[in-house]
Amino acid sequence: QVQLVESGGGLVLPGGSLRLSCAASTNIFSRYSVGWYRQAPGMQREPVATINAGGSTNYPDPVKGRFTISRDIAKNTVYLQMNSLKPEDTAVYYCSAQALFEARVWGQGTQVTVSA
Repeated sequence: QVQLVESGGGLVLPGGSLRLSCAASTNIFSRYSVGWYRQAPGMQREPVATINAGGSTNYPDPVKGRFTISRDIAKNTVYLQMNSLKPEDTAVYYCSAQALFEARVWGQGTQVTVSA
């Protein structure tokens, strides 16, 4: 089973930027749709960016124009560039991958805190 390891979280001031990385244990991009999700305390986990096997991306309205998902196929790594961060972006961010007819795989998560 593929394993995912996130990195790059931390504390950032409002208006700042962070780039998260998700390294996969194997080449996943030919079969898997990959996404970033986040979960704030007391809230449900929600998607913030997805990229499918064909490279098409999708973002929900709260992050559209601020977050960008990308991938490096040679490195088996997907990134989340987050700009213009807001306090409401504070959450644990998870990387996730799912192939057709297979169970979704999750990383361990990385904390992002946006605070002055």
